[in-house]
Amino acid sequence: METNTVQQESMMNAQPQKEHQWLQKLVGEWTYETEALMSPDQPSEKTAGTESVRSLGELWIVAEGQGEMPCGGTATTMMTIGYDSQKQRYVGTWVGSMMDYLWVYDGELNATENTLTLCNEGPSMSGNGKMAKYKDVIGFKDDDHRVMTSYALNDDGQWHQFMNVNYSRKK
Repeated sequence: METNTVQQESMMNAQPQKEHQWLQKLVGEWTYETEALMSPDQPSEKTAGTESVRSLGELWIVAEGQGEMPCGGTATTMMTIGYDSQKQRYVGTWVGSMMDYLWVYDGELNATENTLTLCNEGPSMSGNGKMAKYKDVIGFKDDDHRVMTSYALNDDGQWHQFMNVNYSRKK
């Protein structure tokens, strides 16, 4: 019982670690351009938007995006990312106004600490009613430019890139 109380207290008083500090690089106002390949038999579609990323304490970031959809219309998105020191993994969520699915992230930084890979599972883009594996890879070119590349795991076991988003920090 006493060990459980100590664990609860450490969870309730989490101290920022270097993994949490890495997330602070995302904080700020951004513009973005997206190139998405929604279907292999159609040309890619380009859209644009803005994203506002803020800290939630020193342990989480919350990113709210507004922009055009590849198939037309506009959308609002919300992403949360934090670092779970118990799991020693990055965790988070993503939701968008265009769908009713809550995406749950699990990820890690690469060895050079410049790329965060967030894995998740969600409805297959093929519309077959099955679930599929995805990953979003966030990398920094420099402090004011980052890229997020999204991949889906195909039936053949290969990762297929379907979206690339280039972000520029507003000055």
